[in-house]
Amino acid sequence: MVVTGVSLDQRFADSMGQLLGPDFPTDIGLAVSGGGDSMAMLTLAHNWAHRWGVRLWVVTVDHGLRPESAEESAFVAGEARALGHPHATLRWHWDGQGNKMDAARRGRLELIDRWRGTLRHVLMAHTRDDVAETFLLRLKRGSGVEGLSAMAATRPVRHQGLRDLATTDFDGDLPRQWERVKGGPGRPGSFHIVRPCLDMTRAELRHYLTVLRGRWVEDPSNDDPAYDRVKMRQALPVLDGLGLDVATLARTAERMARAQAALRARAVQVWRTVQPETVQRYWSGDILIDRAGFETIERETQLRLLAAALQFVSTNPYRPRADPLEALLERVLAGGTGTLHGCEVRAEGRHLRILREFRAVAQVQTRVGDHDLWDGRWKVFHNEMKGLTVRALGEDGWAQCPDRGADTPAFHAARSLPSIWDGPRLVACDAMGVGPGATTRLWPMGQELLSFEAFLLSH
Repeated sequence: MVVTGVSLDQRFADSMGQLLGPDFPTDIGLAVSGGGDSMAMLTLAHNWAHRWGVRLWVVTVDHGLRPESAEESAFVAGEARALGHPHATLRWHWDGQGNKMDAARRGRLELIDRWRGTLRHVLMAHTRDDVAETFLLRLKRGSGVEGLSAMAATRPVRHQGLRDLATTDFDGDLPRQWERVKGGPGRPGSFHIVRPCLDMTRAELRHYLTVLRGRWVEDPSNDDPAYDRVKMRQALPVLDGLGLDVATLARTAERMARAQAALRARAVQVWRTVQPETVQRYWSGDILIDRAGFETIERETQLRLLAAALQFVSTNPYRPRADPLEALLERVLAGGTGTLHGCEVRAEGRHLRILREFRAVAQVQTRVGDHDLWDGRWKVFHNEMKGLTVRALGEDGWAQCPDRGADTPAFHAARSLPSIWDGPRLVACDAMGVGPGATTRLWPMGQELLSFEAFLLSH
């Protein structure tokens, strides 16, 4: 709720107290693009941090998509250092694959994760206007409660086992980095995005900067109607005249978020009744669901459980789209098999099995000793095999597993498992009983390996 008659500095301090207090971290990151919202947040955070003795680390991602981006990054660096805060510019390069804006969002988070070192919190300057625009975007796509819910004031971002930044990836200052430990990751398993400006409007933040004679840069793409978000932004004045102003849309999104929380709690309650009493002894990362119990629950919870299982197994940060998800649910309830989100869903006797689709990992390869996770969720620990290839088991690996028994995965589940290879020779695959064992471990949340139940509560 927006509180009128209270200064923006006080509202920012109150928000930080609610989100991170009362024992504040000693160091916090700030993602600052140079636009009016993020520059206002930098000023607010500077005033707040000076009072509370918190050190700020400022980071700017140069996406390289416009000629002005390097100059804008240099502008932020100068402003941050003038305030006495260390700054780094991270460089992202689009590979030309997929949706450019979605790739930029993912790339931005990946770079920040690689930059942050021991930092566990990174502030971002999302506002009530962003909440309203996102609500309209999701409404256009036909989203349900999940999509129409307001963005959370704080949310965890799972660490994906990324390499450290190379010197060519950045200019400027790095927070303290984690020392590498033998066989383990080089940084904590996750960090939190914190949004302390969600109860503030874009106009309020820019007025604040103007009064303080602060500066910012204007991104011309923010006025380009080729982008859907810009279309929604330009539609807001028209909707305002119909009574659908930013505050009304944001309040509706906040109510949707409350409904989302209730639905998550219901999904957890149901999961406790439909998870199988006994499962296979190997740990393959699959999700099993009791079919009889699943078929009796309401459709909304069925969809929520299925969507969460697909996200959990694929480590995809986004929920599947509604239409293909519903179509998959229909097939599965009818006893069929389907694929979605890089996963395969199969009806197997008493259970539904959600497993990694082989096609999604067939070309994924790393080396033993690399710090990247294989397929974003498997960590390889056997240093004696350093330099060997990590890839999916596949049909050729299956053929090299002679001692298959009741405790080993069936072919459709086994072929997408991580395995270690020396050229064409299979060296190790724990689940199939090949090799010395304990060579790979599920690592979807880094050191904070969450259960599927905990995942449901946060997704």
